[in-house]
Amino acid sequence: MITVLTGGTGGAKFVDGLAKIVPHQELTCIVNTSDDLIWWGLYVSPDVDSITYVLSGLLNPDRGWGIADDTFQCRGSMGRLGSPTWFSLGDRDLATHLTRTQLLQSGQTHSQVTAEICRRLDITARVLPMTDQRVETLVMTPVGELGFQDYFVRRWFQDPVESVRFAGVDVAKPAPGVLDAIQNADQILLAPSNPVTSIGPILAVAGIRDALRKTKAPIAAVSPIIGGAAISGPAGALMQAVGLPVSIAGVAQAYCDFLDLLIADEADASAAAAFQHPSLRIACAKSILMKTSEQRIALAQAALQMTSDLKPIPHAQEMK
Repeated sequence: MITVLTGGTGGAKFVDGLAKIVPHQELTCIVNTSDDLIWWGLYVSPDVDSITYVLSGLLNPDRGWGIADDTFQCRGSMGRLGSPTWFSLGDRDLATHLTRTQLLQSGQTHSQVTAEICRRLDITARVLPMTDQRVETLVMTPVGELGFQDYFVRRWFQDPVESVRFAGVDVAKPAPGVLDAIQNADQILLAPSNPVTSIGPILAVAGIRDALRKTKAPIAAVSPIIGGAAISGPAGALMQAVGLPVSIAGVAQAYCDFLDLLIADEADASAAAAFQHPSLRIACAKSILMKTSEQRIALAQAALQMTSDLKPIPHAQEMK
């Protein structure tokens, strides 16, 4: 059984590679939900949607979000009627959000709704929201505190970041199945997602980080950083804001209390060779870029092989 912690477009692309080589019934995805938002009165869960679209073969492979070959006629009409349009929802994509909103309003939880949507899309892998409680990533900037989608999509992550917090996480509990998926996994992988706002919220939910420390499964993460810069998006600025170096060492620091292996790009071979830590090692893959389906498959194969080769070593509680 393979358990993946994932969020963002990098996570969706990585799961796309895994889904092409791992039997879906052996795959569990624990997905960030702190980017969720209410849009046009609908409950939208972008990271959960991307994973369900990957596993059902619907995902737009170029963008890493949304449905392939979707149209945006509704978005244009909403704009003409005076509604905001900076967050794009495709016409076919709207069906997912309408269904989710209706099921949530009927009293079902986020995890129950996600399971039902997966059933209707014939998905046999497990897709688990990190929690059934509402958690919201808020980014403090010179113009004030912004919701993540406001910061990331509407303002194109151009505002300097002063701090990041996860509103509501103090009362959030892991969704049903999350802790079991960590405890009973044969391998655990962290996708090359933003360590602050994609993986960070998952780890902030009570019990999840502790479960990762205690599991007997080997744990590997794929770096979202190459050569001191984020592969895409605002990961670099967000890491700086929380005191992490924008480097593979910074990614290692974010996960060092439970991680066994960090998989970096071959461009960081020198930094990987110089890295020293008693319970965490860094290995390099030929490339961690995932521009094509072949590259996604190759990275997934490398991650699975490297993780299966790991020998258990004690986890450090903090990086010195």
